[in-house]
Order: sequence, then C-alpha cells, then structure tokens
Amino acid sequence: MNLNNQQSFARTFLKQIMLTGLTALTASMAFAVPSDRNEPVSLVADRATFNEKTGITTYTGNVIIEQGTMKLQANSIVANLNSNKEISVITATGSPARFQQKTDQAKGLAKGQAQKIVYNAETGILTLVGNALLQQDGASIQGNSLRYSMNKGDIEATGTPNSTGSSAGRVKIVIPPSSKKSFPGARD
Repeated sequence: MNLNNQQSFARTFLKQIMLTGLTALTASMAFAVPSDRNEPVSLVADRATFNEKTGITTYTGNVIIEQGTMKLQANSIVANLNSNKEISVITATGSPARFQQKTDQAKGLAKGQAQKIVYNAETGILTLVGNALLQQDGASIQGNSLRYSMNKGDIEATGTPNSTGSSAGRVKIVIPPSSKKSFPGARD
C-alpha cells in the first residue's frame, strides 16, 4: 500500500471512529438535559476497531465516553451500523457497565448499571441485563433485567422467581418519602 493510500485509509478510519462515537453518544442522549448536547464528546479506550464490511465498531479496554453530564463506562462497547451507516444497536458490557446522566435540571443524576446495556436506536428501547439497577434521587429499581422504552416512557423489570419469599433475585423498588406526603394518599 503506498503512502497516499495509507493516509487516506487512516483518515477514513478515524472519521468512522469519530462518527460512530458521536452517533453512539447522540443515541444515548435522547433524554438528556439540553445543555449536554453543546458539550464536547470525549471517548477513550485502549483499542478501537472498525469493520467497514460489517458496519461494526468496537471499543475495548476501560472505555469511557463523556459529554456534559453523560458518562458511559464499560469494558467494551460495540456499535452496529445499518446499511445507511447509522447506529442501529449499541452494546456495552462490563462488570458492571455503568452510565450516568442528568435528565432534568431539577433532579439529581440518573445512574444505571448492569452486566450488559443494550440500546436499540431503531426502537428506542434501552435494556439492562444482569444485576440491573437504575437510581435517581433516592429512588431505585433493580432486577435481573430492566427494559426501558424511551419513546413510551415505560419500564419493565424482571426478576428471578423465588418461592422462599426472600427478596434475593426478585424485582426491588425503593420509593423515597416525599417531603409533603409520607405515602400515596396521605394528608398534610
């Protein structure tokens, strides 16, 4: 390969890596505070690969993507592109993979973690699998898997059936007391 071809390949490769990183981040920013979108994107990893034939970009080795209040940390992140070179699915794996983001100026950081976090950009579904946990402002939901629809705003939590009555492996929801009411329907 001559020097011009090598330089062209390197520019194309770097362009694809950056495009995929930015697109991945944009996809995860669907419910972020507006100011995050104006912040620079930082992506660090030990290794990055792009396969133009398959449309798969892989980041491995303590991957950290940040933009504003959004932070995604994982052992590896794999982004699959569709035929239009747009992100279709992003998969982050770790022990655990973690993310945080401010979704509303009036609320604290929303934080989540699981062994695997999958975002399907085409359906708007975020799935956390393997000891999944979502937390914000003292409220939390955890289970074996959590499935969140960004389009509909609903969440489905799945635990492991447990006939002993203990909480091990089951869905657990914590709702902090309100400053005005101690439980739904309570009077001031």
